[in-house]
Amino acid sequence: MTDLSKTGHVEVPGGEAGSGNPLNRGLGVSQIVFMVVAAAAPLGLVAGGVPLAFAVSGSPGMPLYFALSTVMLLVFAVGFTLMAGRVRNAGAFYAYVQAGLGRIPGLAAATLALSYTLLLVGVNAYVGVATSNVIRWYADVGSPWWSWALVSLGVIAFLGYRDIELSAKVLGVVLVLESLLLLVLDLGIVGRGGAHGLTAEPLSPSIAGTGSLGLGVMFAIFGFIGFEATAVFRNEAKDPDATVPRATYVAILVIGVFYSFTVWAIVVGVGVDAVVGAAQADPEGLVLTLTRSYVGSVWADIMQLLLITSQFACVLAFHNVVTRYQFALSRAGALPASLGVVHSRHRAPSASSAVASAVAFITTLVVAALGLDPIEDLYAWFSGAATLGIVLLMAATSLAVIGFFRRADGRQSLWRTVVAPGVAFLGLACVVCLMVVNFPLLVGTVAGAWVIGGLVALSAVAGAVQALVLRARRPAVYERL
Repeated sequence: MTDLSKTGHVEVPGGEAGSGNPLNRGLGVSQIVFMVVAAAAPLGLVAGGVPLAFAVSGSPGMPLYFALSTVMLLVFAVGFTLMAGRVRNAGAFYAYVQAGLGRIPGLAAATLALSYTLLLVGVNAYVGVATSNVIRWYADVGSPWWSWALVSLGVIAFLGYRDIELSAKVLGVVLVLESLLLLVLDLGIVGRGGAHGLTAEPLSPSIAGTGSLGLGVMFAIFGFIGFEATAVFRNEAKDPDATVPRATYVAILVIGVFYSFTVWAIVVGVGVDAVVGAAQADPEGLVLTLTRSYVGSVWADIMQLLLITSQFACVLAFHNVVTRYQFALSRAGALPASLGVVHSRHRAPSASSAVASAVAFITTLVVAALGLDPIEDLYAWFSGAATLGIVLLMAATSLAVIGFFRRADGRQSLWRTVVAPGVAFLGLACVVCLMVVNFPLLVGTVAGAWVIGGLVALSAVAGAVQALVLRARRPAVYERL
């Protein structure tokens, strides 16, 4: 178990102390928020995920569910940000679980954290399909999805290998463009009074009884996946102890408020009584049709193009997260030392980035060679597995906060160290249960749900076994974890 100092701070390999060749420390609050919100892919979620959420949940109450999820994650952030200031390591979830619950649960969490690799590959397949469809629609030229997926990975490999500030700038531009487009749609709907007038009914607690509350909240939580990357970038932040907490709260609030308002506008634009039926009839075209009706065809065409860049930005953000998880694990001795090397010129974990790119390239080529469907097989299965793993990590982190501060010296706030993380754990545990029960809906088939769910569980077991092997055969490395 990690020893606590009298101040309650822990310096962990992979953190700031003793990092050797330092990473670039140029990220401020706004840049980190850009990368985190870009990972949420606002346009991709609103145009693709939200209609599916309406269709599956059978409820027009998605704006309420996003608001509830925002509150839940703000409560989770109370303990999360407190840990970020005590456990100075870029491993985020896995580092906090290790510090609070022990090395064996910590390494089990580390393997779950690397499930972002699955999310990266799955979303990039969506980029390939979307690009191929747009080219076919506008130029009447057919092209395989995997060719564009590989092009996307090539650009991401170039950006990820270099200074993190370059990625932040690219993500910032894409995020601003897609957010402005959605605001144009929102204001167009509000300005014209929607389908039947403006109403707060989609945000009313009474609407929770319509359709499935559990499925609605589950889909809403998906929109926030990746927000903990604020802590993953701590080694590249200007002032991590101040930047990480601020960026975390800002990111959750920006994502939550923006989604709640935009999804409310969609419900009002289609009609409270009609939105579920419209989503079930045409989930892929719902938002595009709405855009044509309220702000014109030109904006709808722009939306189709920005859907590609939105998902691309999401993949780039996930690539950066995977790169830094691997880097932190390498510095702790759980992965090969070569992944912990900092590039002398770019001041970035370039070797880790190259490995993440290579894994994504190979996986995409294997899927293409096997003839698997990029959406129904790759995107659905990989995204479902990654999402389950990440929500499990969040729940475990809440328990770790309680365990960590129970042993820490000095007086601590009961709200920040027990009440808030306890409430967050209960809420996230409910979300995990909902995901497990409804996992076939996430991955598409019952058989697929068993396979992917089993792999998620197996990955955590593999991490725990690795910790036990290290303890028996390489005790010095085990002590560094």
